[in-house]
Amino acid sequence: MYQIFIEPFRFPFMARALAELVILGALAGTVGVLILLRRLAFMTDALTHTVFPGVVIGYLLSGEGGIFWGALIAGAATAVLLTLLTRHRAVTEDAALAVLLTTFFAVGVVLVSRESGYTADLTAFLFGRILTVTPAQLTQTLAVTALVIATMVILRRPLLARAFDPEGARASGYRIGLLDLATNTIVALVVVASVRAVGTVLVIALLIVPAAAARVVSDRLALIVPIAAVLGALAGWTGLAVSYDASIHHGLRLASGGTVVLVLIACHLIALAAGMIRRRPRPVRRAA
Repeated sequence: MYQIFIEPFRFPFMARALAELVILGALAGTVGVLILLRRLAFMTDALTHTVFPGVVIGYLLSGEGGIFWGALIAGAATAVLLTLLTRHRAVTEDAALAVLLTTFFAVGVVLVSRESGYTADLTAFLFGRILTVTPAQLTQTLAVTALVIATMVILRRPLLARAFDPEGARASGYRIGLLDLATNTIVALVVVASVRAVGTVLVIALLIVPAAAARVVSDRLALIVPIAAVLGALAGWTGLAVSYDASIHHGLRLASGGTVVLVLIACHLIALAAGMIRRRPRPVRRAA
C-alpha cells in the first residue's frame, strides 16, 4: 500500500501533480453537482472545446505562460455569448451551443494547422500534462478554486432556486439572465483551470462523473456535494498513483489523465451497483 499510494509522491513533480489533481477533483466534483442539477452536461462539453482556440492563441503569443490567460479569455467569451444567444426565444440552447462549439473549435484547428512546428505541443493539451505542473499553475488553480467556491457560497440560494424552480426564482425577483451568466462563468473557470492538467477532452469526466456517482449514492443535496468532492479528489490520487506504479514497476505505460478517468468510471460503476442494492425492495415477512 505504501509503495503504491505514498512512495511516488516523494518526488517534487509527483507531489505537484497530486496537489493539482486533488484540488481540481474536489473543485470539479463540487461544480459538477450544479451542472447535474441544471442538466448542463452538453454545455460543459461545449465549453471544454471552445477554450481550445484560446489555448492555441495564448501559446503562440506568450508560450506556456499564455495558455491560462488565453483559455480564460476564450472561456469568458463563451459564457457571455452563450448567455446572450439563449436570451432570444428564436435561438434554442442546444443550437447556440452547437454554433459556438463548432466555430471556436474550428478556429483553434485552423490556427494549429498553420503552425506545424507547434502542432505536437498543442494537441497534447487535448489530453493534459499533469506531470509537468508548475508552482505557478498550482497558484492559478488555487486562485480559481477560491473564486469559484466563494461565488457559489454567495449565490447559493439564487442558484438553487434557479435550478429547482426557474419560474419561482423569477417571481422572487432573481435575475435569471445574470444567474445563467454566473453558472456559465463558473463552469468556464473550472475548465480553464483544468485545461493544462487533464486537457480539454478529459475535463468533462472530472465535472460529470463524480457528481453522477454521488447522486446515485444519496438523494440529499447536503451529502451529494461533499461525496462528489471527495470522490473527485480520491480518484485523482488513485489514478495518478496507479499510472505511476504501472509505468515504473510493471513496464506498462499508462497516461495519467486517462487513468484518472478510468478510476472515476470504476467508482461510478461501483456506486451504481451499491445504489441498486440499496434500492432493492426488501421481502415482506408474513406475520406468524
